[in-house]
Amino acid sequence: MGRRKAPPPAPAASDPDSLTAYVARYLTSLGVRGYSSETIRTRGRLLARFVEWCAERGISEPREVTKPILERFQRHLYYWRKADGTPLSFGSQAQRLVPVRVFFRWLAKENYILSNPASELELPRPERRLPAAVLSQEEAERLMAAPVLSEPLGLRDRAMLEVLYSTAIRRVELIGLTVFDVDWARATLMIRQGKGKKDRVVPLGERAKSWLAAYCDQVRPGLVVGRDAGALFLSHDGGRLETRRLTEAVRTYIEQAGIAKPGSCHLLRHTAATLMLEGGADIRFIQALLGHASLDTTQIYAQVSIGKLIEIHAATHPGARLQHDRAMIDAALEAEAADDLDD
Repeated sequence: MGRRKAPPPAPAASDPDSLTAYVARYLTSLGVRGYSSETIRTRGRLLARFVEWCAERGISEPREVTKPILERFQRHLYYWRKADGTPLSFGSQAQRLVPVRVFFRWLAKENYILSNPASELELPRPERRLPAAVLSQEEAERLMAAPVLSEPLGLRDRAMLEVLYSTAIRRVELIGLTVFDVDWARATLMIRQGKGKKDRVVPLGERAKSWLAAYCDQVRPGLVVGRDAGALFLSHDGGRLETRRLTEAVRTYIEQAGIAKPGSCHLLRHTAATLMLEGGADIRFIQALLGHASLDTTQIYAQVSIGKLIEIHAATHPGARLQHDRAMIDAALEAEAADDLDD
């Protein structure tokens, strides 16, 4: 069997009529309109995959893309398999289709193409998936105690875990914190340019505040190298933390705490929201804490919060109450024990 031919390269951006060139213009327009660098980078990466897919099929210009071509791309995503053999979730498929649909809408709006071939492209129905795992309060406390406090970076990591657990902020929001974002008097954090480029203030909590103060007083000054740029959490070489290393560190602490649940930083975000809801917090306050634009996104935690549902179920469901059958259960257990003695 001969070698599989390499796919043809995508047309260069130097060709003004190529998909690549128009994607570059589109990404520039996003920057002009104030989109975050992370959004631009993500859309650029996903659109590059689409352009590569088109190049493999001899499609190089936007005018060559039709509705059947886009439907074919959608089928490609449906049948595509990851390295472990699993398919893309419907959410992941939609994540790859949305930038393509928005890109062609922009092309039509700017009159680069006569009509929008993606105008009637239907996205996969969204899945309402529960978080993969949530820690119990006891597991969360074990995780908080995992770092070795006799080591400077251990104290830093304890402070980071406490902040993630207390505030339910995202990983990238933790990394973006500066020393000026901490309001020690009010025990709050200012999250600047969070998801959707929105600022918000979140409560820090007295315990997290104490661990953060210990880190800032005892450890952070020794991590600063050269001019202090103000990043709150520093790496061992004085730079700002990297997302990958933060994820690996939290996952390692989860394993060291003996917690057999998947996840990393986002696991603490889920846990904080769920435990607060079970503790009686109004879901609208959970929405404000998490920085969700829509209450619909926050409603997922109402399904995760099973504690209150268990209490209500036990108090109101006639089949859940044990006292009516206790005598019969005890009698059955006594009879079984007697049979074991006879044997």
